[in-house]
Amino acid sequence: MGCQTIDEANQAVIDKMIAAAPFLVDVVPAKDKIPELEEHVLLHAGPPIKYENMTDPMKGGCVGAILFEGWGKDEEGARELLENGKIKFIPCHEVNAVGPMGGITSMNMPVLVVENRESGNEAYCQMNEGIGAVLRFGAYNETVINRLQWMKDVLGPVLGKAIREMEDGLNVNVLIAKAIAMGDEFHQRNIAASLAFLKEVAPIISQLEDVEPEKRTEVIQFLADTDQFFLNVAMATGKAMMDAAREIEHGTVVTAMCRNGENFGIRIAGMGDEWFTAPVNTPQGLYFTGYSADQANPDIGDSAITETIGVGGMAMIAAPAVTRFVGTGGFEDALETSDEMMEICIGENPNFSIPTWDFKGACLGIDARKVVEKGITPVINTGIAHKIAGYGQIGAGTVKPPIECFEKAITAYAEKLGFNG
Repeated sequence: MGCQTIDEANQAVIDKMIAAAPFLVDVVPAKDKIPELEEHVLLHAGPPIKYENMTDPMKGGCVGAILFEGWGKDEEGARELLENGKIKFIPCHEVNAVGPMGGITSMNMPVLVVENRESGNEAYCQMNEGIGAVLRFGAYNETVINRLQWMKDVLGPVLGKAIREMEDGLNVNVLIAKAIAMGDEFHQRNIAASLAFLKEVAPIISQLEDVEPEKRTEVIQFLADTDQFFLNVAMATGKAMMDAAREIEHGTVVTAMCRNGENFGIRIAGMGDEWFTAPVNTPQGLYFTGYSADQANPDIGDSAITETIGVGGMAMIAAPAVTRFVGTGGFEDALETSDEMMEICIGENPNFSIPTWDFKGACLGIDARKVVEKGITPVINTGIAHKIAGYGQIGAGTVKPPIECFEKAITAYAEKLGFNG
């Protein structure tokens, strides 16, 4: 396969991304969609990792999930299961799923179901828990477990019911197109999309006659309070888009980027399921009062799937309001970031038109060849976790993948194609 046909393969991949038709169709317990999720099995963010190599927030998430599922009666019992190798781990990405921060997902946690109608595939992501002490940042106190139980018993079933009431589900492309014009970039800023989502579901929830009024009120209030709720919808959407694009099985377009606190991992179209990893970086950014860089956890989470589809840090220009929050300056810096990101992408996505960028489409198709050739790595917007489980988010910033991931992927693909010179 020569350069011309690599270019053709890459074009086919991005055509598939543009053609994607993601719809939010349901919310169900994770085990209903992911048969691998049985007792004593947990999903985690990032490429494969052993329990002993996980950072503290991810380990804390494991403890919380075990307590939530009732596999251990207390923290000591949960840690005993983990330390004695009684829990099996699977990366979310390997079972059509993605997970925020630690990404710890267990069988009875409700997941958002996004169907890509263009290819007929589905992707899953747990729901956003809100802010403060949350499982994704490693907290596992009583408040966290009670909230997870409420999400299982109330939020998941009520939201699932409301979405099933919609004739065709919820067209996610339409919501993203709306919200990108309102200043969201879908990683650190989702307030417009979360409100647009609430606008679609609230009237339906309020009319669900077989749901008690107080439960309907609780769900609507939770959605109104949770500015980042749409992030998890965007993540499942990104996964559904990229898994369909991976069917091409040729080319150098990046199809996944994720991190587990130990390694950053990428996949490219031409190398299928293979992970290319290198030691992960720690995010750079602004810290909440009382916290500093020496308390920051190395980068974790599958949420970089948003950058993989060209939003998040890649679309910094769409969300000037986010630049101060992640410590990247002002409007000119946002413009510079997105312009630079275009240098490593193949095209732009006409579905996601950005008014502040002269209505150009969001970056489309990160080309691992261009990353290596230009020495420019993707910019990822991210929350910064405290390195000790339970403290939660201590800041926000940006992080870049190690370039070695891309070099390894290109070298492996060249070998696969027989370029051994």
